[in-house]
Order: sequence, then structure tokens, then C-alpha cells
Amino acid sequence: MTILLHVLLVLHLLGMATLIGAFFVQRGQAEGLTDLWLWGAGVQAVTGLAMVGLIDGAKINGGLSLDGHIKIGIKLVVLLVIGLLAVIGRNRPEKARPLATSMVSLTVVNVLLAVLWTT
Repeated sequence: MTILLHVLLVLHLLGMATLIGAFFVQRGQAEGLTDLWLWGAGVQAVTGLAMVGLIDGAKINGGLSLDGHIKIGIKLVVLLVIGLLAVIGRNRPEKARPLATSMVSLTVVNVLLAVLWTT
């Protein structure tokens, strides 16, 4: 189980890197949002939820506490906002630049929540 958890963690980090990389790709584009935003958010959501299920289901390190579930819930809401902004940006190309800045800021907020909020 631990190996699977580590594989999911690596994929989760790659999803985060995709979101950060999408910002830099976005700066080079004239209009519209790149699909990297949706791919990164999707990878983050799937791997994050799989890790939570694995940790809770297998009771790795005792499972998640209530505080851990609250943290995951907040991180999921932030990720859903990123995904929503990505969909809005695909439908309204003229809003792509400000939305990209907002999405990368929310990605950094999610990273800070993951690292600084200890459970």
C-alpha cells in the first residue's frame, strides 16, 4: 500500500507542476486557455481523492483526523474553483490572462495549505 501511496503522491505533484507550467505556457499565448489547466486539475483531483481513500481505507498512519478531512475539503474546493475558472476561460478567451493569474495564485494557495497546515 505504501508504494501505491508514493506513486499517487508523485502523480499528484506532477499534476501540480502541470498547473504551474500551464501558467508559463499561457503567458506565451495570445488568447484562450490551454488544456493543461484542465488536465492538471483533473490529475490533482483524481490522485488526491485516491490518496485520501487509500489513507483512510487502509488506516495508513492511523487514517485522517477530522482536521485532516477539513483540510482536504478546503483543498478540493480550491481545486474545483481552479477547474471552474479554466472552463470559463476556455469559453471566454478574452479573459484568459487574468484568469490564468488567478488560477496560478489558487494553485500556490493549495500548495501552501498542503505544506503549512499540519494535521
